[in-house]
Amino acid sequence: MDFKNTSDFVSGFWNLYVIVIVAVSIIGCAVFLWVQGGAKHKPGEVTGHVWDENLEEYSNPLPNWWRWMFYITVVFALVYLALYPGLGNMAGSFGWTARGQYETEMQAAEAQYGPKFNQFLKQDVMTVAANPEAREMGARLFQTYCAQCHGGDAGGQPSFPNLKDGDWLWGGTPERIKESITIGRLGVMTPKGTKPDMDAEQVKDVVHYVRSLSGLTADSVRVQRGQELFPLACAACHGADAKGMEAAGYPNLTDKIWLYSSREDSMIALVTKGTQNQMPGFGEFLGEAKVHLLTAYVWGLGGGAKPVAAQ
Repeated sequence: MDFKNTSDFVSGFWNLYVIVIVAVSIIGCAVFLWVQGGAKHKPGEVTGHVWDENLEEYSNPLPNWWRWMFYITVVFALVYLALYPGLGNMAGSFGWTARGQYETEMQAAEAQYGPKFNQFLKQDVMTVAANPEAREMGARLFQTYCAQCHGGDAGGQPSFPNLKDGDWLWGGTPERIKESITIGRLGVMTPKGTKPDMDAEQVKDVVHYVRSLSGLTADSVRVQRGQELFPLACAACHGADAKGMEAAGYPNLTDKIWLYSSREDSMIALVTKGTQNQMPGFGEFLGEAKVHLLTAYVWGLGGGAKPVAAQ
């Protein structure tokens, strides 16, 4: 482990702790072998230790070849610690670090594969999306960096959007998709279930009104009361018509698509407690060329909108 580049270990105590643990382990192993090598044994005699009435322990020494293998292991450990990091933040004579190894491999990979990614960077998203080789490369990137949240088929899961259905919180044009991948997104639903906003009954009323907008079962009396509450409680984000505001990431409440759940109890909990959901930005980590390829792949899944200039 490269302790020089591990920010969690900021105290000198941990450096000393690792050194002591490693040193005690190696020295203890060597001392144990030395003691065993000098111990007196009576081959053929039992020690008196018996298990299951039939298994007896004989007073036989370890075979020499076995004992010397352990000695070689101790010597190997000492040589290794002299060459490579292992004793706290001591780097070893080779100066090797895990971070250095990673950066070297990344540079080699960039030299080998960079030109391939960069050739697609020069093309517009729709052209890249139509290229079979680019789609295959984009699919591999997606499975590596995106499938954990959005699913292997990009169909999403609760709290993680479906990327194939044409419903976009932040916009489905190539420009907006690329922006989402590059800088990430932060979605916030403020809690409404406490005074001075709404009490528990008013939250239920609003929820039933929202359910009615998508054709879900709802109490007609609560729907009427909720319709009166909605403009004051929810319209600032979701719009007076409840169709949301795409530019700000506020969802459409009328399209029968639910990021979390359409169950009444889940909707009540969401309105009452609010929520916060974040997509991390990948721009700095992946670089412009890979983000461009991922954008083309996601846009080409079937739900992407036409570029702004082409509309």
